[in-house]
Amino acid sequence: MSDAARLRVDKWLWHARFFKTRSLAAKVVTGPGIRVNGERVTKASHTVAPPDSLTFAQGDRIRVVEVAGLGTRRGPAAEAQALYVDHTPPPAPRVGPRPTGRDRRRMDAARDEGHG
Repeated sequence: MSDAARLRVDKWLWHARFFKTRSLAAKVVTGPGIRVNGERVTKASHTVAPPDSLTFAQGDRIRVVEVAGLGTRRGPAAEAQALYVDHTPPPAPRVGPRPTGRDRRRMDAARDEGHG
């Protein structure tokens, strides 16, 4: 495949709106790194093209996406979503109900008592 049909991985992550800035996308690539087709990549200049598979950390989730297109700009969200197919597993279901504000204050107070 020619270089014209490929795009830098940091630029693609930014175009697809996984990261707010291109420098943040590059920092993720060079820091913990990402996997392209199962192989670890640590250089932001690594290129991707359809149908490459990317695995990377985003916040507290591990994202698994397939490159469906390259895009020419960082456009609106609908345009960005057309650049990939998301294969990320759903988050684990919450165990029990969400704590109320009162419950949270009680948990914080109990935790602080142990450190006092």
